[in-house]
Amino acid sequence: MSHFTCMQTRLVQKQHLLNALKKLGHQPIEGQVKIRGYGGKETVVEIMIATKNEGYDMGFRKNGETYELVADWHGIKDIVPETFLNQVQQQYAVSAVEERMQDQGFDIVTQENLPDQTIHITVRRSVF
Repeated sequence: MSHFTCMQTRLVQKQHLLNALKKLGHQPIEGQVKIRGYGGKETVVEIMIATKNEGYDMGFRKNGETYELVADWHGIKDIVPETFLNQVQQQYAVSAVEERMQDQGFDIVTQENLPDQTIHITVRRSVF
């Protein structure tokens, strides 16, 4: 019996997902890699994230057009899945906004993490 749980997301661009994970302090490993769960069971993901829980990893893999978060949460005690996914989605959005603003000729001037968990980004148009 598998203990791996898959959580659907709206994340579609791999680079923004990798950027988000790095901003959150993770060191994602890319490729067809295996994550570990209960009893040494493994499943393949495209992006693996190590946890502090011995023998347990998390990962993301494509499911159709979007990525899903995959983990055996029974063995991951220090991470709340919904909180983790919300943080990833927020940083993913920041990465997407940064790319879009740069593509439109803007520079990021400041980025503030506010007490209410929102992120305030100030941009300015680049002067040529």
